[in-house]
Amino acid sequence: MDISALYKLWIERATDDSDISTELENIKGNEEEIKDRFYKNLEFGTGGLRGVIGAGTNRMNVYTVRRASQGFANYLNERFENPKVAIAYDSRIKSDKFASEAARVFAANGVKAYIFPELEPTPVLSFAVRELGASGGVVVTASHNPSKYNGYKAYGADGCQMTIDAAAAVLEQIEKTDMFDGVKAISFEEGLANGSIEYIGNDVLESFYKNVMAQSINPDLCAKAGLKVVYTPLNGTGNKPVREILKRIGINDVVVVPEQENPDGNFPTCPYPNPEIREALSKGLELCEKVQPDLLLATDPDCDRVGIAVPAGEGKYVLFTGNEVGAMLLDYICEQRTAKGTMPERPVAIKTIVSSDIIFEIAKVYNLEVIETLTGFKFIGEQIGFLEEKGEKDRYIFGYEESYGYLAGTYARDKDAVVASMLICEMAAFYRSKGISMLQARNNMYAKYGVYFHKQESFTFEGASGMLKMKEMMQSLRDNTPSEICGLKVISVSDYQESKKYENGSTTDIDLPKSDVIGFALEGSAGVIIRPSGTEPKIKAYYTTRGTSSQEAEDLCAKLDASFREILGIK
Repeated sequence: MDISALYKLWIERATDDSDISTELENIKGNEEEIKDRFYKNLEFGTGGLRGVIGAGTNRMNVYTVRRASQGFANYLNERFENPKVAIAYDSRIKSDKFASEAARVFAANGVKAYIFPELEPTPVLSFAVRELGASGGVVVTASHNPSKYNGYKAYGADGCQMTIDAAAAVLEQIEKTDMFDGVKAISFEEGLANGSIEYIGNDVLESFYKNVMAQSINPDLCAKAGLKVVYTPLNGTGNKPVREILKRIGINDVVVVPEQENPDGNFPTCPYPNPEIREALSKGLELCEKVQPDLLLATDPDCDRVGIAVPAGEGKYVLFTGNEVGAMLLDYICEQRTAKGTMPERPVAIKTIVSSDIIFEIAKVYNLEVIETLTGFKFIGEQIGFLEEKGEKDRYIFGYEESYGYLAGTYARDKDAVVASMLICEMAAFYRSKGISMLQARNNMYAKYGVYFHKQESFTFEGASGMLKMKEMMQSLRDNTPSEICGLKVISVSDYQESKKYENGSTTDIDLPKSDVIGFALEGSAGVIIRPSGTEPKIKAYYTTRGTSSQEAEDLCAKLDASFREILGIK
């Protein structure tokens, strides 16, 4: 069906959501706006659905959510007897509506839907899937994206976000489903009445808290340390669970950023609610300068990522990167578990390919096995599952990705800002008990393992033309592979789409799922990895440099960025 016909069909059929009807009417005659909404279906990949909220096949709306849920229900019914699914949602615009629409479709298709009665973090959903013995899960969230976005993450029975094969199987079912005539649904109230929809009880949340608390290594330290914490949930789901965990570990002096305390999908003081971005923490940093805490914690809207800032002297605060916090947490966990005799035999740490290689230096000291995965915490969760299948899940001690995602313990299979917030506070309390500030602890880590600097740059390409541009860029890098970048020799090239690593004229296989990612290893422990985002209209470049000082490594990284932009043809 062509775009014009699709547009007319939606005007005729998409009549039970007044917002969509109004939007369709407002774009009448605007071919570019119509094309952007209908030139493709919103893609269902390993991240599920994610897109701008609005009318059309390329938007997040009740119809795309229902269709995805129908496809997911078909998938579950093919593989499980009496399947059931757990559903959660965040504070975003229409998240509660999309979650209830999903429940209606599942219930109509014989898939019992368990849904949280209020917004909950993504890691709580991951936990609930396994706690309830569900066949799958859904969380309605667009994580850290701007307010115009929403999304639909699908989970398997293992509590892990669907990986490549499972997502492809669900997509096959979705593509068979007609947007309007192929979806079955009952009313939410009917589902509650007949038991096909059920609210998830508080016992599941309490069990989650107990599992988080079990990851503490020095459980008595925080109550004695007298830490003062400023916290912002960035108008998302973290407000209740993070504050509850901080209270349980004995941190009572918590000041919450008032403008960002309550759920609000418009994110009025924070256009980009991503703790990776300094602007997202600006309100928290302003409050820090007033109340002078020992630590700033900031969790993203679905509370699976956490960013921090620490005192830097003269009343100022400095942000730590995700790579730095991940490496510090791993070092702390290894040191303390070794000291307490709780380190497992053949311990395993897991990181994504774009996360810091400092982990390999830490691994040498503590005899860790390091497993690398593709970008996306679902692949870390998948590796935990592989260990569990072999009866070796206790070998896993920590996993992290550079984008501020961390997980200790195997109770969840997704990154968890609740447990990360707890461990960050515990780590700060531990170093305080030794007379060491967090800033000093970071410097000590670099002195011990080497000074690494990392930077991520995202280049946005909106619309249909943008997707084509990104594909052309990646193909150009494959066709015209640089021999040096920023004057640094390219030692090896890893093409994850081809599953090949090219080095010194030889080729070796890469034992990871295929993905449109290219990595350039450069001399001097530097490197560049580039990949199109699977959930946003962006292409992302990840830079790594190493130096004798932070400034030297940072300066080299700036030059590396400039040189690679020139190769990409980006100003």
